[in-house]
Amino acid sequence: MNYRTHIVSSLSEIGQAPWDCLVRAQEDPNPFLSYAFLHALHESGSAAPEAGWQPQYIVLYDGKKLAAALPLYVKGHSYGEYVFDWAWADAYHRHGVEYYPKLLSAIPFTPVAGPRLLAVSDAARAALVDVLVAAQGALDVSSTHVLFPPEEQARRLQDAGFMLRSGVQFHWLNQGYKDFEEFLATLEQKKRKNIRAERRKVREAGVTLRRVRGVDATDADWVLFNRCYRHTYQAHYSTPYLNLDFFRRIGDTMPDNILLVIAARAGRDIAASLVIHNETTLFGRYWGELEHVPCLHFEAAYYQPLEFCIEQGIGAFEGGAQGEHKMARGFLPTRTWSAHRLAHPAFADAIERFLEREKGGIDDYMDELNERNPFRPGR
Repeated sequence: MNYRTHIVSSLSEIGQAPWDCLVRAQEDPNPFLSYAFLHALHESGSAAPEAGWQPQYIVLYDGKKLAAALPLYVKGHSYGEYVFDWAWADAYHRHGVEYYPKLLSAIPFTPVAGPRLLAVSDAARAALVDVLVAAQGALDVSSTHVLFPPEEQARRLQDAGFMLRSGVQFHWLNQGYKDFEEFLATLEQKKRKNIRAERRKVREAGVTLRRVRGVDATDADWVLFNRCYRHTYQAHYSTPYLNLDFFRRIGDTMPDNILLVIAARAGRDIAASLVIHNETTLFGRYWGELEHVPCLHFEAAYYQPLEFCIEQGIGAFEGGAQGEHKMARGFLPTRTWSAHRLAHPAFADAIERFLEREKGGIDDYMDELNERNPFRPGR
């Protein structure tokens, strides 16, 4: 079948209705693929050319119907990706070869797995992969990287000449718990004791917490969250990726997917976390504090969202990038994928050998983590 191919620099060229219709047609889509989330990133300047993220979405049309699409960016750096290729860029630089710009298919600043090759049929998806490979050859880029696709899509890219890389995240699964205490009862005794102690420290510090659904969040709540978020980045000598305009936009356009947890002490709001969710999965995302309280991060960013999952019957909580400490709180290791295609033959060979060695290490790491299962035997 012949598809019309376009490269678009703004989702507005596609339109919200066609884009969201295509996303809903995918297996296991998530809110980060929505027009509302991606458009907010672009229009707020958070993921825009000025910030080193130049949208170059590939879209395929069958007549007037959107048949396939790929979130794609020309990147001038590797910030905000969570699959780290700094060593690859350094190796290119040391040999006098340019690594940037590169092509990146990902949800900016969002280490959440989900479909990347969006298509209405297998034929359209195959055509989309062909266009992606051709785009790398036509553009002055060193490489193409597809981050956090589902394994099936990663394998499809491997068949098209991409090298696969795996990583590890930590996810919590709801076993139909009736309340938080029933969940705690499934954990080893030491871990139950530690969690109760952490929650008690927060209460004894005089902190109270409230959950604010996105539909109920006020502009003052978003201003507070942005202050907390930026303060925490600055305390770690980092520059925050997102801004108040972005938070306001998602608050306006996707409120049903948002939960804020706000912490207060002595009548003053001092910290907040923001999670995104749909009916099946909650995704741990953003956190910030104006003053430090021991264990408050765990309470606001883990235990309150876990209680929310149990109350709402949400089946999984994806805790975000990295963090072995999550296992002590009932999260289990889950493998993630990325796919990489490098144009330079010598560097491609070297990185392929590196990835083979790294894969062995990841396999061993997964085995080690699974041996440290935090749950009581038989649970």
